[in-house]
Amino acid sequence: MSKNANAVTKWKTSTIVVSCILVVVTTFYALGVGWKTTENAPASPDTALSLWTDNAEAKNKLVSYMNAITEESDADYIPPENRIAVFDLDGTLFCETDPNYFDYTLLVYRVLEDKNYKDKASDFEKETAQKIVTLNETGKAAKGLEVDHGKAIASAFKGMTVGEFNDYIQKFKQLPMPSYDGMKRGEGWYKPMLQIVDYLQANDFTVYIVSGTDRFIVRGIVYDSPLNVPNRQIIGSDETLVAPDQGDTDGLSYVYDDDDKLVLGGDFVVKNLKMNKVTVIAQEIGLQPVLSFGNSTGDASMAEYVTSNNPYKSLAFMLCCDDTERENGSQEKADKMFSLCEEFDWVPISMKNDWKTIYGDGVTKK
Repeated sequence: MSKNANAVTKWKTSTIVVSCILVVVTTFYALGVGWKTTENAPASPDTALSLWTDNAEAKNKLVSYMNAITEESDADYIPPENRIAVFDLDGTLFCETDPNYFDYTLLVYRVLEDKNYKDKASDFEKETAQKIVTLNETGKAAKGLEVDHGKAIASAFKGMTVGEFNDYIQKFKQLPMPSYDGMKRGEGWYKPMLQIVDYLQANDFTVYIVSGTDRFIVRGIVYDSPLNVPNRQIIGSDETLVAPDQGDTDGLSYVYDDDDKLVLGGDFVVKNLKMNKVTVIAQEIGLQPVLSFGNSTGDASMAEYVTSNNPYKSLAFMLCCDDTERENGSQEKADKMFSLCEEFDWVPISMKNDWKTIYGDGVTKK
């Protein structure tokens, strides 16, 4: 064979080898495997949790936990499909009291202030709204207010489609927060907690909200917000949904047709607090979570469910509302939660000492 022929043969062989390597590399990247770059790697904890102080016990315990459960060679490794975290909403991710829960203030607005509805409100709705006003003024809650509120919300928005209800919530979110400058009703997100959610998701956690607030109201709060949690992962108190022409016909007898749409049925179903949070997690998630984040005794059962007899390493965190300068906190309530954390081995989060900011630099308490 001539030298020219040998050169051509070597050139063809090299070309085939290079082409094969390129095909393999391209395939690996298409499948999401192979070499990783620092650009695609999760941010370091110091960057991801930059709004937390260096000595925050909760942050340091979470980072240590994450290092253990994401390392395949570690005895505490948790497969991604079992990395489930559950969060309460009010007082855990979002401003709890100004002067009360978002859904409580929504009912007061609907029944006592909305010029398009207040003259149509039932006596029960007005009485319930007034109980909330009294609670705001005195700090004393009427017996059974949680359930009465759920019933009043359901009836006060009866007949709205889910989309119309969301539109109403979006308009309410634009109202100013009464106790803060620089913040609207829909902007009361705790920025350090948003970082926690992002940090978990970057480490292959599936995040659920498990709230005592009406499910559709929670969806409305999360809608067009900095919290990246889809509707299918939002659990809350429930009310009925019906077709407009369904009337009193049972769902087993009524047939939905192409002219129908879903509207709020006006009947309250369940208040998703305390033990009810445990049962709904089992029903809707179907796996025992490994992380729980709450702020009150209404989240205690959820915290204990997550940390009891869990096959995986698990932790429960509780926010303590000890910041009275940047937030509508209560040292008395915070002290009680610190004591409960010590008793039940929950990890306390001090809003005062663990966070560099709460709502951001542009927000100040009046």
